[in-house]
Amino acid sequence: MAQPGGEDRWDRSRRLGWIDVDSVLESHCLVVGAGALGNETVKNLVLSGVGKVTLVDMDHVELSNLNRCLFFSDADSSERAAKADVVAQGAMRLSPDCEVLPFVSKIEDTELDWEKFDVVFGCLDNIKARLHLNSYSRHHRVPYVDAGTDGSRGKLQVVLKEGPCLQCSMNRSHYQVLERRFSCTGGDFSYYEPPMAAEVTTTATMAAMQVKEGLKIISGQEDGCIRDVMFYDAMRNESLVLELDIDEDCPNHGM
Repeated sequence: MAQPGGEDRWDRSRRLGWIDVDSVLESHCLVVGAGALGNETVKNLVLSGVGKVTLVDMDHVELSNLNRCLFFSDADSSERAAKADVVAQGAMRLSPDCEVLPFVSKIEDTELDWEKFDVVFGCLDNIKARLHLNSYSRHHRVPYVDAGTDGSRGKLQVVLKEGPCLQCSMNRSHYQVLERRFSCTGGDFSYYEPPMAAEVTTTATMAAMQVKEGLKIISGQEDGCIRDVMFYDAMRNESLVLELDIDEDCPNHGM
């Protein structure tokens, strides 16, 4: 028997109350990175009803991606298909009303109309690209939600129009590895290190948190967003939020 509201794809979201479904349906989000985090983040966005997603990633699918990336297949690995293209196609199958626009390139080399984005999501594996994304988002006053994982640990930061940005949290050690790109495959990078540990449950957890923060922003619920930096440790079942102040020397402030 059909339940009340069963003809509305977004009925269960509307019942939450705090999600502004109509604003979500009209929103346009930028996702940079189509690896494990990017797969989950795009999936969560389109299933939440986001109307348009621009997706940027320079990589190709490798076999080692398949244990945590729901949109990738063995055929994609064999063909070295572009990650952005594969994720875009898969996401539009999940939600045919959503438009996903893929760019197979580095974010630094991609020309975008930043003013049209409602939220920017960083799903990246290197500091240089993160700082680029942070700087452009800050300059154009677009909220930026950054997430990352390292094995069973994760980190999340929400950069709103006011308050500290990603660069405010950087220290000397971050700048020493600025050019390093911690690729899961060991390819297409400027500095090689052994592949990092990764597993799907931590990736899924961090992507879910990331998109939840984005939905708050789109729905006018910024007061409920994480204002500092959150760290997550899956093995300890702990999350910790550390306070972060604006760095007076940060070039992204006072602009």
